[in-house]
Amino acid sequence: LISTFNQYTFKPVSVILARDLVSKVFKNGFTEVQNKLELKFDIKSKNKIPFIVEKSFLGNDLIDVKYEQLWNGAPLPYENSQNAFRVIAGDFVTTEDGTGIVHTAPTFGADDAKVAKMANPEIPPLLIYNENQQLVPLVDLQGKFRKELGELGGKYVKNAYYPEGEVPDKSVDVEIAIKLKEENKAFKVEKYVHSYPNCWRTDKPILYYPLDSWFIKVTEKKDSLKKLNDTINWKPKSTGEGRFGNWLLNANDWNLSRSRYWGIPLPIWRTEDSKESVIIGSMEELKKEISKSISLGFMTSDPFESFEVNNMTDSNYDQIDLHKNVVDQIILSSKSGEKMFRESDLIDVWFDSGSMPYAQWHYPFENKEMIDNNEAFPADYIAEGVDQTRGWFYTLHAISSMVFDSVAYKAVISNGLVLDKKGQKMSKRLGNAADPFATLSKYGADATRWYMITNAQPWDNLKFDLDGITEVQRKFFGTLYNTYSFFGLYANIDNFSYAEEDVPFADRPEIDRWILSKLNTLISSVDKAYEEFEPTLAGRLIYDFTADQLSNWYVRLCRRRFWKGEYSTDKISAYQTLYKCLETLSIMMSPIAPFFSDRLFQDLDAVSGRCNVESVHLAEFPIADTSEIDTDLEARMEIAQKVSSMVLSLRAKEKIKVRQPLQRIMVPVLSETFKRQISAVKDLILSEVNIKEIEYLDESSNILVKRIKPNFKTLGPKFGKHMKSIAAAVNGFGEEEIATLEKNQEMELDLGEEKLTISMEDVEITTDDIPGWLVASEGGLTVALDITLTEELKGEGVARELVNRIQNMRKDSGFEVTDRIEIKIKNTPAISSAVEANKIYICAEVLADSLELVEIATGGTAVEIDAETSTEIAINRI
Repeated sequence: LISTFNQYTFKPVSVILARDLVSKVFKNGFTEVQNKLELKFDIKSKNKIPFIVEKSFLGNDLIDVKYEQLWNGAPLPYENSQNAFRVIAGDFVTTEDGTGIVHTAPTFGADDAKVAKMANPEIPPLLIYNENQQLVPLVDLQGKFRKELGELGGKYVKNAYYPEGEVPDKSVDVEIAIKLKEENKAFKVEKYVHSYPNCWRTDKPILYYPLDSWFIKVTEKKDSLKKLNDTINWKPKSTGEGRFGNWLLNANDWNLSRSRYWGIPLPIWRTEDSKESVIIGSMEELKKEISKSISLGFMTSDPFESFEVNNMTDSNYDQIDLHKNVVDQIILSSKSGEKMFRESDLIDVWFDSGSMPYAQWHYPFENKEMIDNNEAFPADYIAEGVDQTRGWFYTLHAISSMVFDSVAYKAVISNGLVLDKKGQKMSKRLGNAADPFATLSKYGADATRWYMITNAQPWDNLKFDLDGITEVQRKFFGTLYNTYSFFGLYANIDNFSYAEEDVPFADRPEIDRWILSKLNTLISSVDKAYEEFEPTLAGRLIYDFTADQLSNWYVRLCRRRFWKGEYSTDKISAYQTLYKCLETLSIMMSPIAPFFSDRLFQDLDAVSGRCNVESVHLAEFPIADTSEIDTDLEARMEIAQKVSSMVLSLRAKEKIKVRQPLQRIMVPVLSETFKRQISAVKDLILSEVNIKEIEYLDESSNILVKRIKPNFKTLGPKFGKHMKSIAAAVNGFGEEEIATLEKNQEMELDLGEEKLTISMEDVEITTDDIPGWLVASEGGLTVALDITLTEELKGEGVARELVNRIQNMRKDSGFEVTDRIEIKIKNTPAISSAVEANKIYICAEVLADSLELVEIATGGTAVEIDAETSTEIAINRI
């Protein structure tokens, strides 16, 4: 409680405000004094108004304290006025702005109405009776103060409501402020900038107004709504449990009334005294009630006389109009014989949307079994923006729960936003908006769709970057197109049309059985992803298979099978295997890339006729053949891929070309199973990375020294407060613990108070390099590469480089892949020994019948083998 002087009247005044706000309110022009003797005001020094803090108390002490009505001459509430004009508590009041005390208007604010009702006794709204004895607030529906407010009566509450040219110089805000200043009731008047809703059509401020409305009592069914929501498959789950779940827990009764002209009228008729009412549920009921009304003389005719009950034809329903301008003319009769008029409001349009599952079938007048027997209800899934948690998602769920005790949809995909590549909201003003039509025209629909779906989950926001579409075109569609082109080239040469019987799975080469095993695993995984509304995962799985398994591994390793040799069972197996992969991919990718997949599918089927359908979208989705899934084979090939990748990375690190053979690699053996699996793919690894031999190291070998450290990026989120204890334990690991972790891929740690299990992702394991070797570790697998180059190895490297140059020359010369050639190479000291030692190999690789070293290669092309070696090569077609 503060005693001071009013800065407008200079009269003594007492002010109550929050202690934390004293320094904000009493700053410029005020000075604090310590005793009442100093509380004197001199008009000559009005810029230094004294104030003193008289007393401090809790806000709770003020509850139920009464005060005088602020505006003299204003009417009192129509009932319980003795409970008005008193202090109550509200948890939305803050001590950050103003005084910490706010005025409440239960008639015009939702929060104010709520806190007023919670007070005991309830704070009455300031309503009065109008000329028709109806309760109304002190502002009418035109936005003017009522005449009961005296000098304010007839004035608009906001200047924006006045017609152009009639706006007064002073708004009522200013008039009220002036009067309160003059009456010594206003201590501080200032402009306050804050957000305020404006009409989207007129751009004028909206006036919140209390109106009688019809409600659906959702609050009685909240538990049922929440229980049914728990059965819905939400994507993401957090939206269903969090945003939507919390909305249901705090759901209010649904205001069904809307004061508009165009829409669905409330089918409710009431007597003028509102004591009797009737709700009409069908045209049959309405016609019966109209008939009663006519018999009582309330109506002279039936406006729907020609309508035939139970005739569900369009022509019959075309005869009637149930909009406001028609039904408002219908007068019905109550049970007591009084006239009944339709409630003037319309139904909330969201109720229309929420009724969609039933309204689309004209339920319950037609197709009753479609809903009652769950033939067309509930929906399998619904997809909309996350903002619909308070819109369509909610109204669908509320109606189905309350009327049918059922969900309206089994799953929800809540779409995220498309942002610019920096994560900013797109807008024309910022110039960062992507034109969808220009994008589709330049990049194509399929590449755009694939990029958007695989780059982020549909429910996550997407940072849209055109460079990402280009990458999709190149890495995925380009790879798939090149794979098909490779297949088509050699299939056409051999006239392959899938006319032969399928080569039995067991009789196919291991590489074919591996890719078919991977394909069937892919089918199972993709089908599961689609079934669980995970299109991003499905697309990524298809991409990984296409790029890493099919193109970069299977096709690359099988090239010789397609272009070499006779049309044998082995070649037919290769064709059939690759065909099946391409055909299956076209079907599985069709939901994401409908156009590319259809073209690929039709091009394949046009030759084989295997599917005999017009489009990929009419083809049966593939079913995984579990008998063709060999997990051990897949594991063996994965080891081959990992080891090869690690060796190739080491080569790249040391800048040693893959065409340069190396002598050996060393691999620690983690288990007997691992040794068996890597031994089975040994030849494949050696061929892939151009290495002569693999040496296995057992646990007793001390050649490779490993070190370990904790990975805090995963430990923190997974283990929280235990992170430091786990890190200390990991830092104390020796060779034995590291080997155990690598072997089992996880390890249990005893921290005393509890036991926790860490995995390989929670640590970083490195291996020390040894002289003459390069070492790499990944996921528990370690590879050491011998980088020593002997003269023999160098010669083999030169031979492989020559093969590469000759193959390029064949291609540049336009030779067919089956053409035989003869070769002349200019003799140089660096070339001579390499060619002589590897002559047979070179000829076999480039389809050469002869290879000569000559002093002058007439018509030859100069080629560079490496920085120190060059020569000239001439080739001729035989």
